[in-house]
Amino acid sequence: MDSLTQAALGAALGGAVLGRHLGRKSLLAGAVVGSLPDLDVLIDYGDAVANVTYHRGFSHSLFVLTGLSLVLTGLAQRLAERLAERRARRPAQGLGLSLSPAQGLGLQHLGLLRWWLFFWLCLVTHPLLDSLTTYGTQLWWPLEVTAPSATPLVFIIDPAYTLALLVALVIALWRGHRPATLQRAASWGLVISTLYLLLALGARGWVDARADEALDRVDMAEAPRLIQPAPFSILLWRVTAVDGDRHAETLIGLLDGDTRPVVELFRRGTELEAAALELDSGRRLAWFAGPFVRYEVERKGDAERLLATDLRLGFPGFHPFRFALAQRQDGNWRALEPTLQLPMSASQRPMGQLFERMLSPQPALCVADFVDSRWQLGAGDDCDAR
Repeated sequence: MDSLTQAALGAALGGAVLGRHLGRKSLLAGAVVGSLPDLDVLIDYGDAVANVTYHRGFSHSLFVLTGLSLVLTGLAQRLAERLAERRARRPAQGLGLSLSPAQGLGLQHLGLLRWWLFFWLCLVTHPLLDSLTTYGTQLWWPLEVTAPSATPLVFIIDPAYTLALLVALVIALWRGHRPATLQRAASWGLVISTLYLLLALGARGWVDARADEALDRVDMAEAPRLIQPAPFSILLWRVTAVDGDRHAETLIGLLDGDTRPVVELFRRGTELEAAALELDSGRRLAWFAGPFVRYEVERKGDAERLLATDLRLGFPGFHPFRFALAQRQDGNWRALEPTLQLPMSASQRPMGQLFERMLSPQPALCVADFVDSRWQLGAGDDCDAR
């Protein structure tokens, strides 16, 4: 998820766990701790494929973050003890109304369990939320027994989910002079945002059932499929299925009624897949994205480069993760060092049509309108009839 959402989630958790003791400071502390896992974006792993596929790795591991929560708990408890000891060595001043730094921060009321619960929840909910996006998360690092864990329920930016948290935080800040009210507001933000995720889970199951019939029309009902929300909302869902060189795309909306989903077919360029899998970067990308990768040869003058595109991320016609893996030399593919990331043109984004499609299935939104014709195998009947 985006950084704002992760910070908001951490802040809400901070308020729910520490709000009665730290007041508004608990929101800031939660936002900071909840954002820590994403500091791995500062690491350069050497090339574009590595930077994409190693992101959300060790820094998002439940094992690593649980260990980090214990370390931070010990440090926080030690800080509180030292602040208390410092005051104990000072003589009473004036009327004895002075507060130690620990008392001023509310730290003297916090035991090890509450400290640990705060750090652990703020840290582990970050990758757990990330695992509900298409990108996925390596929750079990260093056990690379499977691809990144991903059960897409929300797009990486979902205004409805984020808004539930932000409204709760605004109320918590406004009523922050009453710690109990702050804690309740933060807790309600967590409840409402979690209910939204449960709603998304139900919607995804409904879309999956509708996709069975749609994909059966093109003999791909049993093919590997990916179901994910379209950008910015759970009202519209994108279903992608892969069967050999073919991959199917269909959009299914919660407001579609009885309208039959349009299924469109495209090529993946699998004649180049074997060459890509001979490369370390090609194998790494296949591990990361599974079968949802397209291959092509880009020709510029006398130069030929082997490109691979992650079809899961973005939208057909605009896939942000498109990589140059190798260059042909003397008839053979030679790995490029470093691997280059090639962004696509932002002008291809069908944002306006997507928003219209969320609310109504008519007129049909055909993803073929945004995809180069060389990849197209066949549009749906509704697209052909336009």
